[in-house]
Amino acid sequence: MPAYNAEKYIHEAVASVLAQTFTDFELIVINDGSTDETENIVSSFRDHRIMLVNKEHAGIASALNTGLRLASAQYIARFDADDICLPQRLERQFNFLEDHPDYVLVGSDAEYILENGDFLFSFQCIAHSNEEVQRNLYVYCPFIHAAVMYKRDEVIKAGGYNVHAHNFEDYLLWTSLAKMGKLQNLREPLIRVRLNAGSVTIDEKWRGERFRQLKRQATTRGSITEEEGEEILSIIKRQNVSKIKEGAYHALCGKKFLANNYQPEKARRHVLKAISVRPLRLDNYLLYAVSYFPETFIAWLHKQSPNRL
Repeated sequence: MPAYNAEKYIHEAVASVLAQTFTDFELIVINDGSTDETENIVSSFRDHRIMLVNKEHAGIASALNTGLRLASAQYIARFDADDICLPQRLERQFNFLEDHPDYVLVGSDAEYILENGDFLFSFQCIAHSNEEVQRNLYVYCPFIHAAVMYKRDEVIKAGGYNVHAHNFEDYLLWTSLAKMGKLQNLREPLIRVRLNAGSVTIDEKWRGERFRQLKRQATTRGSITEEEGEEILSIIKRQNVSKIKEGAYHALCGKKFLANNYQPEKARRHVLKAISVRPLRLDNYLLYAVSYFPETFIAWLHKQSPNRL
């Protein structure tokens, strides 16, 4: 579990891991240079299975590679400091990998929640079987990073997380792992993923075409140069301001309240907040107008182009 200034949610995240039906694990929390109460909150748990590692802030890929080096188990379950593990998450994934030795990674579906913990929508991965994953791997990332469990040795052989693949270090790793063994998503939600405006991940439409182009090139090629990484990082840093993140958060919630959990009034409230934050983004006005269409039309529109709504 990498953690950076995660004081608001990390207590609930850690508690959800400690409440697992599978109990033979170590929880390595990599405190990536937090300046808030993250360290103290993790230290308040009195459980021998928790290992707290403090390091200078260097980003999520560096934190994850640190965890990989320190881990002693053969399987690694990834998790984020603002999400919630459902009780049988570790048990289900551990048993799958034990029963299927030719698989190197297993993920799952998920439930998405708002910042305050309210339910937003249920998410089904775009691919579940290995055949579906391999077929869609270069179209769209088939895994939720915080929901995967994988074999530690294979990930290390693949080079771990590339520190230059900012915001898609996981996706780039999956393209390497797919050459080393089979990949699967379980058809059940095993985590609750919290959407929040402070997250480093925002809707890629807000990143711009150049970001998406660099990402496509890297994942197709299976590698990324330091120069490409620097350009991606510069794009992210320009957008790493509270207004952009807040606007992206509310726009995404608006979309999900339309396409995945039809509640148009809630959708409009979020879209109006997105418009107030970034009034020059025309796609938000279009989204607001679409919210007045009937559910059948919105479902049809989403089916025609799921990445546009």
